[in-house]
Amino acid sequence: MIDQEQPLPSQKKHFWRYLPILIILGLAVYILLPQITTLEQSWAVVENMTWWAVVLAFMAETISWLGNGLVLHSILHVNHQKLSIGKGALIAIATLSISLVAGGAVGLAATIGWVNRESHDGNTAFLAGTLPSFLNNGVLVFVSMIGTAYLLFIHVLSKLQLIEFSAVLIILGLVTAAVFLGLRSAKIASKIVVWFTRNWASIRHKPYETENTVAMVERFFVAWNSLGNWKWLQPLFGAIVNVSFDMLAFKFMFIAAGHDISLGNLFAGYGFPLTLGKMAFLFPGGIGVVEGTMVAVLGRLQVPSDVSVVVIMGYRLISFWLPTLLGFAAAAYLSGRLFSGKKHSS
Repeated sequence: MIDQEQPLPSQKKHFWRYLPILIILGLAVYILLPQITTLEQSWAVVENMTWWAVVLAFMAETISWLGNGLVLHSILHVNHQKLSIGKGALIAIATLSISLVAGGAVGLAATIGWVNRESHDGNTAFLAGTLPSFLNNGVLVFVSMIGTAYLLFIHVLSKLQLIEFSAVLIILGLVTAAVFLGLRSAKIASKIVVWFTRNWASIRHKPYETENTVAMVERFFVAWNSLGNWKWLQPLFGAIVNVSFDMLAFKFMFIAAGHDISLGNLFAGYGFPLTLGKMAFLFPGGIGVVEGTMVAVLGRLQVPSDVSVVVIMGYRLISFWLPTLLGFAAAAYLSGRLFSGKKHSS
């Protein structure tokens, strides 16, 4: 009896590589097909948009990315190093594009390499590669918790959404508590990070070495100690600028569409979807997850569907897609400077 052919390991690898793309395309179809009629109505919203508000949205998003640059600038400034806010913003936007294509680990390595070229300090570069995401995500989680609490308070959620949003709120609270607890002690942080990374590697069926994780955490704390005496407030301010002006760009898109929203609705429609997109590891940049959740939340907040489609598509264009495209050019520029610097030094 002839055995059936088994798929080769390389074929399995190709399948898992393209599976997220297939899921994203499926989500896009699932989200957009019901909106075909709405898209026709949305064109009327586009034709009547207030374009000065769109310009203000672009300006707010630009300041948001400069906030990312301010985070990196502050980290190096505290450690008596120099990095301009503009170049920090270029590094942040280049990291976005590289992480989207090659994964977060590659983006982290690229950031560390670019900052190390400016600082010539491995510990400072490592802190600059790891801390910004912690700070930005921490501020975003805070916004999300306010928005989710607001949704629970005004009782607009269905029973299923109530369970889902409450569960996410509890998870966010536990994660935030774990982070603050971990920052108080390198030993506690090592245990938390090792537990998470070991289980994540197990889920992905990847090899795992505890020693590498512990060494990484110890290196982070060596650099983190340089931010003592409340010096960490400087990069935190940059993260607050980043998230606040990104929210402002979202609000300006509502004004442009002729449908301004309250502060509570802004927190709810912005924070929870973006945080959920961050939590969805399989979807680069939260593609599909962010848009779909925004549609659901804004729908519960009685925002007209034709307006929400225009706002979401416009906001994601200026906050994610355009920066991603510009990030590839920024990465090429920064890498060119890196290679030219190596040649010059040699």
